[in-house]
Amino acid sequence: MIHCCILQAMEEIFTVSTLTSAIKHTLELKFFCVCIKGEISNFKAQSSGHLYFTLKDSEAQISCVLFRSNAKALTRSPQNGDQVILQGELSVYPPRGNYQIIARSLSYMGVGELLVKWHQLKTKLEQMGFFEREKKKPLPKYPKRVGVVTSATGAVIQDILQILKRRAPGLSILLNPVTVQGEMAAKEIAQAIEDFNRYELADVLIVGRGGGSLEDLWAFNEEIVACAIYHSKIPIISAVGHETDTCIADFVADQRAPTPSAAAELVTVESAQQITYLHTSYTQLKNAITSHLSRHAEKVGFASNHPFIKNPHALLEPHFQRVDNYAIDVNRSFMQTIQKKEWQLSLLTTKLHHLKPSYQLQEIKQKIETIESLIQQAILHKLYEYRSKLSPFSWHKKIDLMQNQLVYEKKSSLAKVIALLQAADPKYLLTKGYGILFHEKNDSVILSTKEVIPNQQVRLMLQDGQLGLTINTIKAL
Repeated sequence: MIHCCILQAMEEIFTVSTLTSAIKHTLELKFFCVCIKGEISNFKAQSSGHLYFTLKDSEAQISCVLFRSNAKALTRSPQNGDQVILQGELSVYPPRGNYQIIARSLSYMGVGELLVKWHQLKTKLEQMGFFEREKKKPLPKYPKRVGVVTSATGAVIQDILQILKRRAPGLSILLNPVTVQGEMAAKEIAQAIEDFNRYELADVLIVGRGGGSLEDLWAFNEEIVACAIYHSKIPIISAVGHETDTCIADFVADQRAPTPSAAAELVTVESAQQITYLHTSYTQLKNAITSHLSRHAEKVGFASNHPFIKNPHALLEPHFQRVDNYAIDVNRSFMQTIQKKEWQLSLLTTKLHHLKPSYQLQEIKQKIETIESLIQQAILHKLYEYRSKLSPFSWHKKIDLMQNQLVYEKKSSLAKVIALLQAADPKYLLTKGYGILFHEKNDSVILSTKEVIPNQQVRLMLQDGQLGLTINTIKAL
């Protein structure tokens, strides 16, 4: 009883769903647009394209989600440890009973301006198809002229010249000197590439410089240089910086070399190596031809001694016999088919003969004659019985009367049967003005307008003869 009183004194009792809904409504209205900065951790990219992560600082953390529609605007994918500023709204997720930030935009705090521009240009060119492998041009295996776009005073050109002279002494090398650092560097590099293409001065180009910082290598990250490399008809090897350095030119070029020296090695093959390769190829080709000729000579010898070659008829005789067997089988099958069709035709002819009105009338007449004979025999038999039972004097008149009456009744019945038979006889109908239409060729009766066509010859039977007619028009009822 005391417990019931305490419950009545308490305030309204909420369900979990009701309380969570109230909290959700209150928080989302108050924090519908917030900007937060912090460090990304627990980053997870789902296959759906949605990004889930935690934003934290030294004292607290909060769950965040960046949906695919907003994630498409990022210049690069976030990573754990990135310092970012995000804009979004606070949301309560009732199934888990926790709150989170739904991010609408995200910007990086720890990435320099040049790196952001680098990622933006890389994304743009990638979407334009500048990096597609299918569009890369193959390098010539034995170039005669090598063009170099780099500084004329640096160590890069000296390394390239030294390697090319050692590996291919007779190779023609043409340098188009440019500045590789500074405001005008990108424009000069792009112009040098265009000049090589306009005048067709080289079979392959090496475009590069030595190592340095991101700022030092920035000329090779400019869009004007990327476009010049992409539209070049001459294959280009990018050789910028050291192996760990990566620039936009490396992605666009037909081939990337980790260093300028490696680029020089890519375009040439050493003379000794070429001579060795030629000797090896000559020996292999000679052995292959000899082996090929030997195998085919054996095949020719075997074929020339084969019985079928010496006696071609032996090759054809089995086929002649097979053709004869096929001819016998075909003739047998043809004769069987003809016999079957003849039997079917005979059966149909018999059925057609039985269906003729004259044949049916003949059968009916025979049945009537048989019935009439049986009736007469029955009458005579009955008369004989009556006469044997009755005296010939007292019942003579009655017997005659009964005999006459019975004969009259039988004659009446016979007259009715004859009338019915006459009514069923097609020739009797002809006396009433009717006619029977026959086909000209097979003497079958025409029962429908669908069995004839215009200009067809037919015969019309009347009570006193037949007429030959031609169908002019056909009209359906």
